[in-house]
Amino acid sequence: MSEQYIIEKELSHRIMAAAFAVHNKLGPGFPEKIYDEAMNRELTQHGIAVESQKRIVVIYDGKPLSEFVLDKVADGRVILEIKAVSKILPVHQQQALSYLKATGLQLAIAINFGASRVQSSRVVFTRGKSFVPPQFPDALEPPLKEE
Repeated sequence: MSEQYIIEKELSHRIMAAAFAVHNKLGPGFPEKIYDEAMNRELTQHGIAVESQKRIVVIYDGKPLSEFVLDKVADGRVILEIKAVSKILPVHQQQALSYLKATGLQLAIAINFGASRVQSSRVVFTRGKSFVPPQFPDALEPPLKEE
């Protein structure tokens, strides 16, 4: 990733340390709600203030249009989109980008606990430009042993 897209580097590292701790303790297979609650605990233990289920109003033509709910906002600066799916898809990244545009924040991280390894995708929206990484690569699985 280009250096210009590395924002909130220290906070991102702490967020991902919390995500790895959750995945190491729980592994894949639980519903999203379980990972969401576990992340609340881990983020707090990592010294990160967390707002869960934050309501955001979308403005259209200068008037409120509708609202949506963010999974989490870390330290008031980074949107966290929690997933428990087989892999992060482009639609998850676009969802995060829409959240950034609606909130004025610059960084969202989609974190997936549903795969054999934690997956994350950083989405940046700064100065009217976005960086959405290409489709997330498939998680590397260990080779099968020959018997």
